[in-house]
This record gives sequence, C-alpha cells and structure tokens, in this order.
Amino acid sequence: MTDKIDTESFKKLERLRELRVSHRDLDNLIDRLQHDPMVDQLRIRRLKRRKLLLKDMITSLESELIPDLDA
Repeated sequence: MTDKIDTESFKKLERLRELRVSHRDLDNLIDRLQHDPMVDQLRIRRLKRRKLLLKDMITSLESELIPDLDA
C-alpha cells in the first residue's frame, strides 16, 4: 500500500513540475508578445487567462501535497 502512495506522490510532483514549466513558458511568451505592437490584444488576454488557470492548478496541486496536520 505504501508503494501506491509513493507512486501517487511522484506523479503529483511530476505534474506540478510540468505545470510550473508551462506557466513559466507562457509568462515568457506573454512578455515577448506585449512588446510587439502588431499582436492582437485579445490573444494576449487569452494567454493571460490561461496563465491564471495554470497558476490555480499549481496552487491546488501544491495544497494537495501538503500533509494534513492535526492541531
């Protein structure tokens, strides 16, 4: 049973890493596009919305990885 818990934790950590990389890449893309006057502002807003969604997913996953402590 402990092997399953370790495997699940590893999968969550790997997913967290993937989300963080995607968030960082999206942040870099948005930054570059904002300096280009020919880029559609609607596209930038959609990318920012996607970035916020990724941030929410990261926060949620991080919360799941924090062990519950009995006070």
